[in-house]
Amino acid sequence: MHYSNQMLLFQLLQVGFLVLLFSFFGGMATLLFTAAAGTGILLLETVNYIEHYGLQRKKTESGYERAMPEHSWNSSHILGRLMLFELSRHSDHHYLASRKYQVLRHHAEAPQMPTGYPGMMLLSFIPPLWFSIMHRRINKFRESAVS
Repeated sequence: MHYSNQMLLFQLLQVGFLVLLFSFFGGMATLLFTAAAGTGILLLETVNYIEHYGLQRKKTESGYERAMPEHSWNSSHILGRLMLFELSRHSDHHYLASRKYQVLRHHAEAPQMPTGYPGMMLLSFIPPLWFSIMHRRINKFRESAVS
């Protein structure tokens, strides 16, 4: 254990925060905080999974090709757009990361989700159904890109 190991220090900071939380507010507050943090992590990783599932960038001599709209799933379903502050236009964010979320654009050439983000998040928790639907979408998108 060395004091310059940043990962270890960050882990110790997190443990220290939980100890402080427990000492000031008790076990129930610590449990609720941990549950809320776990829920946040689950949602973040679920969204990241559905935004990029099955899509690849080509390897180049200097790394990988630039992220373009076709490298992430897009959705123009109004409910998801309103609830998630245009997160469903993730393809435009990849294309131009500096564009503000309020003005993200729809990219018709990007692969399109069959439902909005809320539906996709629920679908991702049923793997057989997810794979069945998404693999058909991926194949259809690849076929349209070739022609």
